[in-house]
Amino acid sequence: MKTKKPTILVTNDDGITAPGIQALIEAMKPLGHVFVVAPDSPQSGMGHAITINKPLRLDKTTYHGEVIGYQCSGTPVDCVKLAIDKIIHGKPDLCVSGINHGSNSSINVIYSGTMSAAMEGGIEGIPSIGFSLLNYSLDADFTPAKKYAQIIAANVLKHGLPEGTLLNVNIPDKKLKQIKGIKVCRQANAKWQEEFDERMDPYKRKYYWLTGKFQNYDKGTDTDEWALDNNYVSVVPVQFDFTAHHAIPILNKWKFNGK
Repeated sequence: MKTKKPTILVTNDDGITAPGIQALIEAMKPLGHVFVVAPDSPQSGMGHAITINKPLRLDKTTYHGEVIGYQCSGTPVDCVKLAIDKIIHGKPDLCVSGINHGSNSSINVIYSGTMSAAMEGGIEGIPSIGFSLLNYSLDADFTPAKKYAQIIAANVLKHGLPEGTLLNVNIPDKKLKQIKGIKVCRQANAKWQEEFDERMDPYKRKYYWLTGKFQNYDKGTDTDEWALDNNYVSVVPVQFDFTAHHAIPILNKWKFNGK
């Protein structure tokens, strides 16, 4: 008796034509039956945005050969929602997002459309993973990322994930032989030191470009930033329950309304 192949949803935030999503599709094809639903244009930095003030378009594509693919006019999260309701007509066995062009380590997970798509899968109870390569170039070599994406996805399909969690995976921009392996990590305490570059348009109106420098304040050797700096693939378990459970006992000692 043949075992049914797992259904795998592939999405991203860089858009349906990005090299990273093609690499992820190729990595997933040996593992299951792949469906692709991705934005029709780049959606980086969209976070968990959804479209509520205009209709969404969903058009079938032939970008990825025999794989069933659709491009969506909405956000990465819209893509996951539409895939479940209108394309797969149910929940896939795995949702993978990426491979993102650029890092989503540390605090970047908050802003990332790649990770928000994976998080939407997690919210729906689907084992989900976001993959990112530390290279912003369209000419990036995704060969190592493909290998590690396949290894990690195969393990998630085999073992599942703890309830309420998904994985944030970042791959260093190194040759395959230079990557030392996989480290399960915590998110580093790091952030962007941001500034706005002020300029003037031809009509004498000011406009601004966001600029900044990434600062890592965390000296720990158990973080994603440390792993990446030392040529490891970082795997951070992420949860979408934002409750600061440690703060509840402290707040319960406060006096509200004078009582």
